[in-house]
Amino acid sequence: MSLKVWVWEFMRSERGGLLARNRTIAPVDYQRWLIPPCALAIHLCIGMAYGFSVFWLPLSRAIGVTNPIVCQNLTLLQAMTTTTCDWRVSDLTWTYSLFFVVLGVSAAVWGGWLERVGPRKAGVVAACCWAGGMAIGAVGVSIHQLWLLWLGAGLIGGIGLGIGYISPVSTLIKWFPDKRGMATGMAIMGFGGGALVGSPLADLLMKHFAGAAGVGVWQTMLVLAAIYLVAMLAGAFGYRVPPANWTPSGWTAPPRAAMSTGTYVDLKDAHRTPQFWLIWTILLLNVSASIGIIGIASPMVQEIFAGRLISQPDLTFLQFDDVQKAAAAAVGAGFVGLISLFNIGGRFFWASISDRLGRKSTYGIMLALGAALYGTIAPWSAGNAVLPVFVLSFAFIASMYGGGFATVPAYLADTFGTRFVGAIHGRLLTAWSVAGVLGPLIVTTMRDARVAEGAPRASIYPPIFLVLAGLLVLGFVANIFVRPVAARLRVDTPDLASSDSVSADVSAQGVAITPRRSGLAVLLAWAAVGLPLLWGLWTTATKASALFATW
Repeated sequence: MSLKVWVWEFMRSERGGLLARNRTIAPVDYQRWLIPPCALAIHLCIGMAYGFSVFWLPLSRAIGVTNPIVCQNLTLLQAMTTTTCDWRVSDLTWTYSLFFVVLGVSAAVWGGWLERVGPRKAGVVAACCWAGGMAIGAVGVSIHQLWLLWLGAGLIGGIGLGIGYISPVSTLIKWFPDKRGMATGMAIMGFGGGALVGSPLADLLMKHFAGAAGVGVWQTMLVLAAIYLVAMLAGAFGYRVPPANWTPSGWTAPPRAAMSTGTYVDLKDAHRTPQFWLIWTILLLNVSASIGIIGIASPMVQEIFAGRLISQPDLTFLQFDDVQKAAAAAVGAGFVGLISLFNIGGRFFWASISDRLGRKSTYGIMLALGAALYGTIAPWSAGNAVLPVFVLSFAFIASMYGGGFATVPAYLADTFGTRFVGAIHGRLLTAWSVAGVLGPLIVTTMRDARVAEGAPRASIYPPIFLVLAGLLVLGFVANIFVRPVAARLRVDTPDLASSDSVSADVSAQGVAITPRRSGLAVLLAWAAVGLPLLWGLWTTATKASALFATW
């Protein structure tokens, strides 16, 4: 059998073999708290996509090592194959763009396949793509071929991102029908936290491997690829799906959850409903309103508050000398660290709150509060140079940016049922791909126009804040119009916890079973993912402390 045929059969096959879905059906007394650490193991690895910027500056001097070898008038096409000129940061950031465009596309394309074959096979494929893509990218760095870095880390790695991102969604929702928001919030929190672990680890590794002959990037990428492969495979093989008709012990579905149990919307119909496109629009506007401004958070706070960041309030940003620029940049890095912490915490907080308030109400609060902060508090605090208020307003905005990602899978499950929620979520993530272009385009275009006009740096951003507030207002309006799906589109066949048919001997038969005692296993599983995350949080909090020193 040729490699091409084998890969096709592997991807297509739903039964037989260690990775088949029917091999992942758990016994009725399985301890469900073993599942979230598996999801976190995968999300903490692929979340390093957010932290890839740690490589840009070292790679911009990969040939020169100490000083970049700059070639004038180098085109992007020439940069792809040059072996004599160092890459520009603008060339390298295309990898970052590829990550999130391919993430959305691959999640949409392979979401239905994931539902058929189950989370274990999807997790293994995601691990091979993400770690393998990073290894190919490392080869590209070692021979100084930018196109190979884009192909490996950007394209192949991006496919791993998309499949890995959605792999735990439907599984967690089915294991935690009583805590959907909290369960998906835990996993997606890991995606936000991946950079907090990966970036400082990459920095330590680059310092170890760097020397007179190189900056240590390709060696670091290979080590990370090996670590991520092991961690993601461990997570994938730990996945289990609940047996048919399984429910948590003592839990019954609340009456208000019309689409939570019993019925679902078929995958082929979901994207034809206004509900899908309304939620797609909500995610698009929520992400667009935050991703662009978060991307320039460090220069923004430096340009607005300038000398106040370094106890010299009379200095403007353009008057900084090299020493003052370095001091202000350290504070800017602290600001980025703080909003990263709120981005992660918001994923768990808002998703958990949605279990009590409902998904529609939670989104309404996030969108309204975000619009109010952008439209009033942020411009006022920037105009009056009130740094603590400005920082806290953006911390809350970042929490709602992360909260939107974490709450949307449960919103989809409430709206369309759980049967195809992973595939529907994958299609919805195309909104993220569009927002990844739209949000930065709005912010950078308006910023560059104001700079070209000669506007003072401190006055550049308030008009941008008002436009972003308008995006969130539109999202709030779209959220109002979300209604239950029409009855004619609902399939009345029971929305079983396990979407494939299972035999009676592995079915819970509608009976809630007390889970087996697995305290040590649960503790070890959580320690495996929790300790690296705590280390990353501590490292980031330490950097963020530089910001508080200015208050």
